This record gives sequence, C-alpha cells and structure tokens, in this order.
Amino acid sequence: MYIVYVLRSIKFSKSYVGFTDNLDRRLKEHNLGKNNFTKRYVPWKVVYTEKYDNLSEAVKREKSLKTTTGRRFLKKVFTNII
Repeated sequence: MYIVYVLRSIKFSKSYVGFTDNLDRRLKEHNLGKNNFTKRYVPWKVVYTEKYDNLSEAVKREKSLKTTTGRRFLKKVFTNII
C-alpha cells in the first residue's frame, strides 16, 4: 500500500505533498532534515492522507495535488481542518 500525504510546517506557512509506503519513517526523515525543501521548515505534521493499492496511482495523485487544481482542493481541506 502507498500513501499520498500532505505535511504542514508547524512554524511556517508551508506545505509539502509526497508519497511513501511508510508514513512514520518518511515523517521522521522530513523532521530530521533529510529533504532539501522540508529541512528549512521543520517541524512538520501530517494533515492529510490518501491510501492507494499501487505505486502508479499514488504517483498520479501526488502529481495532481501539486497542480493548481490540486492546491485549490487542499486549500479547501485545510480550511475545513482549522
């Protein structure tokens, strides 16, 4: 199983979209600064996830969330969370 996830920086107004097969490990990597983009905005928290059975579907969804339409969708999600 693959997970498409959205992180929000706790200290900054930044978000990050990615996918993984192990969300706990991946979140730790982000918070330890092992990603060039996310290391500048630690700490991170998971605010949204979607599960997929195969890698190709997860990659497709990750890419769609990084488009303008995907960002609009996430903005609505964030508005409902807060």
